[in-house]
Amino acid sequence: MRHKTKKVALTTVFAMLMLASQLSKAEKAEPVPSKRQIRLGKASWYSRHSPGINRHTANREVFDDTALTCAMWKVRFNQKVRVTNKDTGESIIVRVNDRGPHKRLVNQGRIIDLTERAFRELSPTRQGLINVEIELL
Repeated sequence: MRHKTKKVALTTVFAMLMLASQLSKAEKAEPVPSKRQIRLGKASWYSRHSPGINRHTANREVFDDTALTCAMWKVRFNQKVRVTNKDTGESIIVRVNDRGPHKRLVNQGRIIDLTERAFRELSPTRQGLINVEIELL
């Protein structure tokens, strides 16, 4: 019986030493740099007064054109993105809560629909479209 107890104790000590060794190696390892995800294209804007705009966004929030939110395809809801106006260098951070722009417009280079307020932070709304760089955060 004593032989089994010693064997279990030695096995436990060995396992703890191995775990401690692995932890110290993990602490010394350099963090892996994350790959930046950048997209280039055109941004447009939409508001509650735009034709065909629903009361709710695709993730079921009440649409608010004064919020810093946006509509994008193939990006998860609540993802934060930095949108930079390529002409002025101005940038803002918005949250994805809707889907868009319309597929036919995506084929023409449009990659994001900003709320009226978000667009206004980057450019006058009379411009309608701006060249942007989008970075997923």
